[in-house]
Amino acid sequence: MLARGRFYFTCGVILLAFFALFARAAWIQVISPDRLRLEGDLRSLRSTAVSNTARGMIMDRNGEELAVSVPVQAVWADPKQIHAEHSLDKQQAWQALAEVLGVPHDKLLARVQDPKRRFVYLQRQVTPAVAEYIRKLRLPGVHLRPEERRFYPTGEINAHLVGMTNIDGAGIEGIERAFNDWLTAQPGERKVRKDRMGRVIEDLGVVSEARQANNIELTIDQRIQALAYRSLKRAFEYHRATSASLVMLDVKTGEVLAMVNAPSFNPNNRSQYQGFRARNRAVTDAYEPGSTLKPMIVVSALENGVVNADSMIDTNPGWMRLGGKRVSDHRNLGKISVETVLQRSSNMGMVLMAMEETPEQMLDTLYRFGLGIDSGMGLVGESTGMVPQRRRWSDIEQATLSFGYGVTVTPLQLAQAYAILANGGVRHPLTIIKRSQPPAGEQVIPRRHAEAVLHMLESVVRPGGTATNAAIAGYRVGGKTGTSRKAIAGGYGSDYVGLFAGVAPLSDPRLAMVVVINEPQGDQYYGGQVAAPVFAEVMSGALQLLNIRPDAATEEQFQLAGQEAAVVPHT
Repeated sequence: MLARGRFYFTCGVILLAFFALFARAAWIQVISPDRLRLEGDLRSLRSTAVSNTARGMIMDRNGEELAVSVPVQAVWADPKQIHAEHSLDKQQAWQALAEVLGVPHDKLLARVQDPKRRFVYLQRQVTPAVAEYIRKLRLPGVHLRPEERRFYPTGEINAHLVGMTNIDGAGIEGIERAFNDWLTAQPGERKVRKDRMGRVIEDLGVVSEARQANNIELTIDQRIQALAYRSLKRAFEYHRATSASLVMLDVKTGEVLAMVNAPSFNPNNRSQYQGFRARNRAVTDAYEPGSTLKPMIVVSALENGVVNADSMIDTNPGWMRLGGKRVSDHRNLGKISVETVLQRSSNMGMVLMAMEETPEQMLDTLYRFGLGIDSGMGLVGESTGMVPQRRRWSDIEQATLSFGYGVTVTPLQLAQAYAILANGGVRHPLTIIKRSQPPAGEQVIPRRHAEAVLHMLESVVRPGGTATNAAIAGYRVGGKTGTSRKAIAGGYGSDYVGLFAGVAPLSDPRLAMVVVINEPQGDQYYGGQVAAPVFAEVMSGALQLLNIRPDAATEEQFQLAGQEAAVVPHT
C-alpha cells in the first residue's frame, strides 16, 4: 500500500512538471512571445551599409579635374583576436609591419596590448602596394578596410578655393566644406540576420536607399587660374608682401573665372598647412579701397546732378582744410575735367564733388554696386566688408569717404563693382558654380553714367594717367589704381595696400579684374607700381586664351598677324 502511494505521488509530480513545462511553453510561444523575440533579434539582426560610392569630383568649367578621390586602405587591428591567437609571437612579421608603416616597433605593439579592445587603427590611407604587402604578412588580428584619399591635381594653385577634406573625407575648407553634403555619397542600409559566426543567413530587405555623390563644375577656367597664380605669386615674392589676392569676373554673366591668393599651400601635403596660408583672402579679407572707389563716387555725383560728364572742377589752390585736417593733391592741378580727376586721381576734385552730395546718396550708390553686401556665393568665411552708417557725418568723414577711406571692401566685392560698371550698370548675381544659363541681370546704375565713367577710366591707363603699367598692346583697357595706408590704433601706420581694378576690352567689356598687394616692402608700394603690372600680364593672357579680338589694333596689324600665322608650320 505504501509503495503504491509513492508510485502515485511520483507520477503526480512528473505530470505536474510536464504540465508546468507545457504551460510555460504555451505562455512563451503563444501568449507572450515578444520579449524573447526581441532578445533573439538583438543577438542576430544587423544593419549593413551598401553602395558607399566615392566622393564627388570638383572640376573647372572645361571639365579639368581639381579634386578627385583615389582608393586606399586603412590598416586596423583586433587586439582580442591578436591575443587569442598569440599573434604577437610572430616577432619578425610585426617588425616588418612596423617598418612598412613607418612606426616604431614598440609603439606599434603598445597599440594592441589591451586584449579587451576590438578595434584600433594602425595606419590610415596606405597605398595599395603597402596594403598588398601587409596582406601577405598574414598576421592574425590585423585587417584592411577600403577607404578614400582626396587628391588635388592642381596643388597650391586652387588650394584656397577648392579647399580640402579631413582624413575621414569631410570637407573642412573651401568648396569641399561649403558643398560637403552635395559632394558626399549617402550609403544605403540593409537589414540582415547573422549567425554567431557573423555569417549572413537571411536578408530582410532595404532599410534606406543609397544616394550617389554629385560632381561640382566650377566657373573657374584653370588655364586663367594657373596664369593668375603664377603672376601673383611672382609679384608677392618680389615685393615681399604680407599677402596678395586676385579676382577675375566674367562681366556678362557674373561668373568667377579666377580667384587666387598668396601665400598658398599644397593640400596634398598636410605638413604645410597653416591657418594664415589656408585663408581665402579674396573673400575673407577686407581693405580700405583708396582711389579704386573714386569711379563709384563719380557715378553718384552724375546721378545726383552734382556734375555732368563734361563738367570742369576748380581744384585751386590744390588743398583745403576740413575739421582741422588737410586734404590735398600732390600738386595744384587747377581747373580740371571730371575725367582728369580720375586720370590724375585728384583727391581735391573728389572732395569738391562729394561735399555737394549727402552721405546717404553716396552710400546708396555703394550699396547698389554690391559693397557692404554678401555676394551670395556661399564661400566659407566670406566677409561683407564695412560701409559706415552714422547719424551725423563730419565734413572730413564725408570727404575721406570720397577717396576710399572709412569703408572696407573685399577683392571680390570690388571686382563685382567694376563688373557692374563695365556691364552698363547691370548687376548679375555672382557665382562660383557653373550655371546652364545666367539669370537675368538687374539695372542698378543708369547705363549712360556707367558708360561715361568707363570711358573716363581709359584715360587712367594712357600716358599721363596713374596706371600706364596696366596698358595691354592691342586692347583698350580702363581701370583705376589705389594706394591706401593701413589703419592702426589711433590712426594710420606706415604700411600700404596697393590695388588696381580694371576691365577690358572697353569696346565690348568682357572681363573685370582686381589685384591687391598687401603691405609691399621697399620703395615701390603704389598700386600703379605693384598691382597694375600683374593686371596687365594676367588680363593679356586671359584675353588671348578666351580668343577675344583686340579692339585697339589696326587693320594693318591684323593682316600682318594673319601673314605671320600663315608661314608658321603646323606641328
